[in-house]
Amino acid sequence: MTETGMGRLTAPLRESGDSMLPRFDTPLVPRNSISGRALVAVVAIMTFLASLTTGAAVLISNAASEWQSDIAREVTIQIVPAPGRDLDAAVDKAASAARAFPGIADVRPYSKEESSKLLEPWLGSGLSLTELPIPRLIVVKLASGAAPDLAQFRRVLADQAPGAVLDDHRGWIDRMRAMAGTAVVLGICILVLMFAATMLSVTFATRGAMATNKPVIEVLHFVGAKNAFIARHFQHHFLVLGLQGGAIGGGAAIILFAFASAMSRWFAGTAGADQTSALFGSFSIGLAGYAAVFGQVILIAAVTAFTSRQTVNNTLEMID
Repeated sequence: MTETGMGRLTAPLRESGDSMLPRFDTPLVPRNSISGRALVAVVAIMTFLASLTTGAAVLISNAASEWQSDIAREVTIQIVPAPGRDLDAAVDKAASAARAFPGIADVRPYSKEESSKLLEPWLGSGLSLTELPIPRLIVVKLASGAAPDLAQFRRVLADQAPGAVLDDHRGWIDRMRAMAGTAVVLGICILVLMFAATMLSVTFATRGAMATNKPVIEVLHFVGAKNAFIARHFQHHFLVLGLQGGAIGGGAAIILFAFASAMSRWFAGTAGADQTSALFGSFSIGLAGYAAVFGQVILIAAVTAFTSRQTVNNTLEMID
């Protein structure tokens, strides 16, 4: 009987069909080593950060979609004051033209006071705005499922309400779409970097485990064990570590997102909650987001096992 390092060969060989395989009383790779616990912590941290990145990308994407949907169903008619122009009459003409145009669900002209209040967040309250050429606004909601010809609508306004300018918010929609796309691309780049860091950590941990168990590995080579047999032990060991770390990190992220969603519902109706809801919607990543986090846990565990196996194979080929 030969005893070396953390592994112990109790019987040199045993037959399994035509193959001769070693048998261990203790695992080839120690399960509760310090390096193993450190790797679990690293994988947990990486999974947690990756899950936060994924959740943030999902929130931004969902919020941007809601903004685009809301803005796309509204257009705004703006009438700028000009010398000799009767604003009230121009607003009435523009509103009448909008109501008569097909595909329009609702038309709401803003009074002079309401238009002035729209400037209070930037200029503050208590200011006299009577001397400023504040434009008058008309908010036009499009009918559900309708696709009005906005080019024709502009021509109608030019004929019936000179000075009225139609804004379909396409500039805002394009900027929102670009912002959401940028956030998703940035999230993917961060995820790639985190996976790369995880693979490097697993590589170093695998090499450390092999160095610790080098005498056992040499004995296995001496008795005829193949590289695939040794690599399979390391792969299983690091798969378990990856699942443990991924479950801890992913579970913590899921709890955090669930808590944030519950808090947003709890404080619904307050000023802060309304502003947060306007930016991030319900602050819930939904079933798709939770499924993505769960998928990341499985993916990180698979990457951990695959990286370990490849490292072992490459190292053993160098030894051969």
